[in-house]
Amino acid sequence: MEANASVDMFSKVLENQLLQTTKLVEEHLDSEIQKLDQMDEEELERLKEKRLEALRKSQQQKQEWLSKGHGEYREIPSERDFFQEVKESKKVVCHFYSDSTFRCKILDRHLVILSKKHLETKFLKLNVEKAPFLCERLRIKVIPTLALVKDGKTQDYVVGFTDLGNTDDFTTETLEWRLGCSDILSYSGNLMEPPFQSQKKFGTNFTKLEKKTIRGKKYDSDSDDD
Repeated sequence: MEANASVDMFSKVLENQLLQTTKLVEEHLDSEIQKLDQMDEEELERLKEKRLEALRKSQQQKQEWLSKGHGEYREIPSERDFFQEVKESKKVVCHFYSDSTFRCKILDRHLVILSKKHLETKFLKLNVEKAPFLCERLRIKVIPTLALVKDGKTQDYVVGFTDLGNTDDFTTETLEWRLGCSDILSYSGNLMEPPFQSQKKFGTNFTKLEKKTIRGKKYDSDSDDD
């Protein structure tokens, strides 16, 4: 009887130890799970803060661009204005145009759209008749010409429609792609695939350059409708 009693007691002690061990393991697991839950919440909170901060900075940047005249396609009245405009903005596209060149009006339509889409870039236009010194300094000889200015320095030019598929019917995306190639705006597409390559026809509307005289200076006009 004593032997059986001893076995039963040992069994109860062992069972109790197992229960205690199981309880401790469960408590430990509960504690670890709670820690993980807390960590996840903290991580989520940190991510939330980072996103809110990024949104705040983005909004501040947007307001700064708008205050400097980004977000619209504007005409500037003089050469002096050009220097001030490019000084205060990192990325600027300036369209050197003539009223008598109809291809300038084609560019205007696309630039209006892009100015609203790409707030990171300032879009301007300047009449070549009001900018003889600047045209000579930048060696602008074909109308229309887009001067692409980054950090106050002219980095590249889009001269006529040659880079846009040699057609008057190029799309806004084609011009967007070309400007993206010069990193003067943020292009989300593939720079290695020009949009006009998918067009069946291009170049049929491209005409021979003609000479124009503006204030005694000769410009090549990318137009046959002068």
